Amino acid sequence: MYVIKILLACVLFFNILTEYPKDRDLFIPPMRIPLALSANFGELRADHFHSGLDIKTQGLTGMEVVAAASGYVYRISISPGGFGKALYIRHPSGYSTVYGHLDKFIPEIEEYVISRQYEEKSFMVSLWPQKDKFRFEQGDIIAYSGNSGSSSGPHLHYEIRKSDQEIPLNPLLFEFGIRDDIKPVIEKLVIFPTGKNTQINGRTGMLKFSVAGGNGNYYIPNIVNISGPAGFGIKSFDQFCDSYNKCSAFSIELKIDSLTHYKYIMDEFSFNESRYVNSHIDYETYVKENIYLERAFVLPNDRLSVYQKVVNNGIFNFNDNRKHSVEIILTDLHNNKSILSFQVASVAPEIKEGFNNKEPDCTLMPYGRNNKFVSKDIMINIPSGTLYDTLHFAYKRTKGNTAMYSDVFQIHNRYTPLHRSYELSIRPERIPAGKESKMLIVQASDGITAGNPLGSRWENGCLIANPNSFGNFFVGIDTLPPMISTNGYKQGADLSGKSELRIRISDNFSGIRKYEPLIDNKWALFEYDQKNNMLIYRFDPVRITKGSRHLLSLAVTDNRDNVSTLNWEFTW
Repeated sequence: MYVIKILLACVLFFNILTEYPKDRDLFIPPMRIPLALSANFGELRADHFHSGLDIKTQGLTGMEVVAAASGYVYRISISPGGFGKALYIRHPSGYSTVYGHLDKFIPEIEEYVISRQYEEKSFMVSLWPQKDKFRFEQGDIIAYSGNSGSSSGPHLHYEIRKSDQEIPLNPLLFEFGIRDDIKPVIEKLVIFPTGKNTQINGRTGMLKFSVAGGNGNYYIPNIVNISGPAGFGIKSFDQFCDSYNKCSAFSIELKIDSLTHYKYIMDEFSFNESRYVNSHIDYETYVKENIYLERAFVLPNDRLSVYQKVVNNGIFNFNDNRKHSVEIILTDLHNNKSILSFQVASVAPEIKEGFNNKEPDCTLMPYGRNNKFVSKDIMINIPSGTLYDTLHFAYKRTKGNTAMYSDVFQIHNRYTPLHRSYELSIRPERIPAGKESKMLIVQASDGITAGNPLGSRWENGCLIANPNSFGNFFVGIDTLPPMISTNGYKQGADLSGKSELRIRISDNFSGIRKYEPLIDNKWALFEYDQKNNMLIYRFDPVRITKGSRHLLSLAVTDNRDNVSTLNWEFTW
């Protein structure tokens, strides 16, 4: 009997996976240190799911990174944002591995990259070496860990992808050497009304419940009364041994009366569906509170591929005057499981005096078609597939202040998520003479003047931008050039004992578009540390003469073509 129970448990566990890789021992860990994760695959992020594992590097940069399997380098990417310095290796197994936020590569790759950067006269490059250029055996050192790109601290970003379509795969589907005997933690239950007359405990809005219990067994002490269609959600996290960081659950399953109505398995996803994270979570709560509430139901235009066994989009209509048993089951990839159990009573709706069921006075925009809105001085085109659900679109216009070149246009609200950008066209009230090219659309962040400038173009007397969120917009102007600072070094400074030169650059509005550095009238490689607004030149005796005087000429251009220049002499 005991053996039968063990077999059944194994079957149930393996059923939560789409399919384990045939050879789970293909890869070794990409670092030779005790492994601890700061983030897992599929973790919820702003506008995307995390596509790999973040491996801690003991707070240090310069740790050895090794090839997880034999293969060849097929891509090298250098960028001021994103993965920063990254290496991509293709393996004969049909998989590829990615190593991001690196500090530097091994010398032969480093030399190749620098020579190509000088050829292209650009710090930012995407290189595709010949297949036989850089080959490695499993365990060979390929690079050194860092904090480059948009990394917020030293770590290695590590991915496994299916090579044919560059689809990220959960690395923990393979043997990885991570200890995990911790069950997921469920913090809150959330119930969403999905019908216009739905009531939850007599209320018409979303309702949050604190949960009782722990160590894998959670419950709601009181019966929940629901009338009409509703969907469920949770606030939860998962953890690994040797790490305090809160990660995301691998699998979420909703059962009602013992029948599965929804299952979510984060085994793989494609990059073009990663933004569906905004429909998987309750986006309004995220924007207002920076909290992730995960739905256990699916919005009509949510095409994320990780959903399985979904019945009626995971929504249940409580209209039969019966009691129902509900379970939400969280499981990680090491078979640690937590269950939230509660009872729902299907009840008749309460009739409340003064209740107004009238639809709001706004424009209806179905999610499955193109939608257009036109009013004085503004036009909005929302392509099919942009909305996750049918929208009761709201619009308002208010008077702008003297620093604006238009009124403020309130386009619905910033709490409604979008899957892609839409086209926004605004006609300014006035155009300063000779400043047309400096004008742009601004998405207000405080409802008044401050905000995020958008890439804008002119067409038929209107400025056009492509925002990917709703909110308040107005026309602004950027006539101020970027700022350049030599970090306290004076003209003619002696840098003979220095290994590098750091120049600070920043822009207070439209952002830096490009920088052009010359030393002694020749292009010089200045790395751009975007998050710290820093240009870094590592003195190179091959390219400049040591023990002599040099002239740095630097031009920095923002996104409205305002330019600052620096001509600065130094000795090295």
